[in-house]
Amino acid sequence: MSNTSKHHQISQTLLEELSAGKYKASGRLPSEAQLVERFRVSRPTVARALRELQDQGLIERRAGSGSYLRKGRSTLKNQRQLGLLVPELGGTEIFELICGDLARLARVHDFGLLWGNGDDDASSRIAGKDAAEALCEQYIQRKVNGVFFAPFERLDNRDELNVRLADRLRQAGICVVLLDRDLHPFPTRSEYDLVGVDNFAGGYQLAAHLLKLGYKRIKFLTNPNAAPTVTLRIAGAFTAITNKSFCSISDFVLEHDASDPKLLQKLRGRSPVEAVLCANDQIAAELIKSAHKAEIRIPQDLAIVGFDDVKYASLLSVPLTTMHQPCREIAAVAFRAMLDLLEDRDLPPRSYSLPARLIVRESCGAYLQ
Repeated sequence: MSNTSKHHQISQTLLEELSAGKYKASGRLPSEAQLVERFRVSRPTVARALRELQDQGLIERRAGSGSYLRKGRSTLKNQRQLGLLVPELGGTEIFELICGDLARLARVHDFGLLWGNGDDDASSRIAGKDAAEALCEQYIQRKVNGVFFAPFERLDNRDELNVRLADRLRQAGICVVLLDRDLHPFPTRSEYDLVGVDNFAGGYQLAAHLLKLGYKRIKFLTNPNAAPTVTLRIAGAFTAITNKSFCSISDFVLEHDASDPKLLQKLRGRSPVEAVLCANDQIAAELIKSAHKAEIRIPQDLAIVGFDDVKYASLLSVPLTTMHQPCREIAAVAFRAMLDLLEDRDLPPRSYSLPARLIVRESCGAYLQ
């Protein structure tokens, strides 16, 4: 175990054991001393792991007695179904990780979790507007208690559709927790709980990292019709850039297909771009592939960074510098928010912005310094 993730790995192991029903008979978890011996770590590390499970509402810690499975609250006794409305599920690694942890948390709390057209079907994917609206109606008919909703991206009239879906669920008495992004473009805010990464800070940190490495001609690359999350990343990165030198937002942002050879011609023109900050890892991977075909060296000729830290980011021909999304923590906070809403539906809308973490690899040129 690495020093930075010992407590995470311990809490994950205990979570898997809770999901499997290992401690249901007595309800009591091993003592801190037993866990110290089992995992060969310090007592504070074990305490932090248990506190993490406690914060997720999974266990309760009794002074002088130990840690126990948390019994369901009486107000939640008959509320046993939650749903996922995640259009990108099955096509985006970030959501697969988040939804996988939501499924484990649901099992621990004795909730059923509906993934799509079937129960607990992680391969289900909402193909488009009609499928999403049909699934929304299915959840209403089945009288689920809450829905985790990741609003649509890159879709015509997406804002209108996202608002209609969320409002339809709320009007049916279903609690809604938004994942990753809001219903409205930045900087407006909807009236629903939102759990995601701090995209503004992440964008700022990536741009600041490139500036620290000495790059001056930096561009932000995104697909057209970007989601609110990307808009926040742009805002954060642009703030970092303008703190060092003046440039206009139109000069800074490029909306272009990363696989188009014309993009590289534009980047390598009369005043060559030195570094590209990509809206996500997929765009960065496509740009690295195109650069390789054009015999442009990464990072010697062009530095590239991404956002998300998907599994293949470290396996690209040039390992990708990126921002790591804390998927497990996002799932835990989202589930906690849902439990709070089921307990008290009059809570005001809350935003949870979890910190992303800079992962430095070869593509930014840091190791050439």
